[in-house]
Amino acid sequence: MKILLAVDGSENGLSAVRHVVALSKALNAAPKLTLLYADPPLLKSVAVELGVEGVARYHAENGEYALKKAKAALKRAQLAFTERVLVSEPAAAIVKQAKADKADLIVMGTHGRGALKSLFVGSVAMKVIGTSTVPVMVTR
Repeated sequence: MKILLAVDGSENGLSAVRHVVALSKALNAAPKLTLLYADPPLLKSVAVELGVEGVARYHAENGEYALKKAKAALKRAQLAFTERVLVSEPAAAIVKQAKADKADLIVMGTHGRGALKSLFVGSVAMKVIGTSTVPVMVTR
């Protein structure tokens, strides 16, 4: 089984990691895991101010922070994984990576802010569910 595990560094993302660890114990063989963090691009004005190296450093630091706890939990569970940090709109990046990996399942956390707020703010999980052809498991 190929699982794309999308995290954002939050406690809700860590909930998804814990769920994948539990799920892997129930499978006959260890899943092939891709651990993904998608960092939204900076506004052009900010990117110009930071410069190319500054933007690269910014995204690398965000990725390192977002993946740190997830990587530790997967290593403790002795699960092998490939990690990816992408600079892209998160929902689109998750769906695209799942398709590229030929993933069987996407697992991600949600902040659960509610339908009304999601209508205005937009929920990454809702966008992934709405656009993915791969099954999506959302944890809370």
